Amino acid sequence: MKRIGLAAIAALALCAGAPASAQQVLKVGSTPTGIPFTFLDTKTNTIQGIMVDLVTEIGKDAGFNVQIEPMQFSALIPSLTSSKIDIIAAAMFITAPRKEVVDFSDPIYTYGEGLVVPKSDTKAYATQDDLKGETVGAQVGTAFVDALKKTGLFADVKAYDTIPDILRDVNTGRLKAGYADYPILAYNLKQGGFPETRLVEGYKPVTVGSVGIGVRKGETALLGKINASLAKLKANGTIDKILGKWGLKAQG
Repeated sequence: MKRIGLAAIAALALCAGAPASAQQVLKVGSTPTGIPFTFLDTKTNTIQGIMVDLVTEIGKDAGFNVQIEPMQFSALIPSLTSSKIDIIAAAMFITAPRKEVVDFSDPIYTYGEGLVVPKSDTKAYATQDDLKGETVGAQVGTAFVDALKKTGLFADVKAYDTIPDILRDVNTGRLKAGYADYPILAYNLKQGGFPETRLVEGYKPVTVGSVGIGVRKGETALLGKINASLAKLKANGTIDKILGKWGLKAQG
């Protein structure tokens, strides 16, 4: 009888421990070229950055594990809607067209587009009108491509797969100017890989938006957990610490 009692207790202990070991794993789509928000760390061959740190902390608080899935920016929304991933954590603006197919968290960080030109071009560009009639570049799938095309100012708006691709063409003089996420451009240029490219400091952005975490339409329970965790992480200073770790200033 004593042996049976011990066996029963052991079985109950195993059952009690089951939920912790079977914690939900959610697949998170992130891009390999959006430093400092997301990028491929070649030393560890893993995706790192602000949004990875943040979604990991959200998972810890909300009670789920995250599995980061690297993919190009333009593949994020299709992968989410087709259930290949469960969450988007990247430098993705919350925009009206995207909100028609994706539900977003509360805003995390707000910024606009930056402008890069060859270092040999010393003109003080302040607005997009200053580049009227020129060929410019932007990253495919971003809010900047359509916004630039709608102006009707440019001879052509070339769509590039990644921001480093834009920087390479500007750096070699093959492209007059490139537009992309200001923090990503600034971080890339600080690394020194594009010495013949400069970020135009006096340029005033037109397409200003806020980055948010995306989930599938109708995933209200998951979105609620994410927003609750975001509020907690903002209040306790975790979000500011993550931003500071990657060189961005906290916002009010």
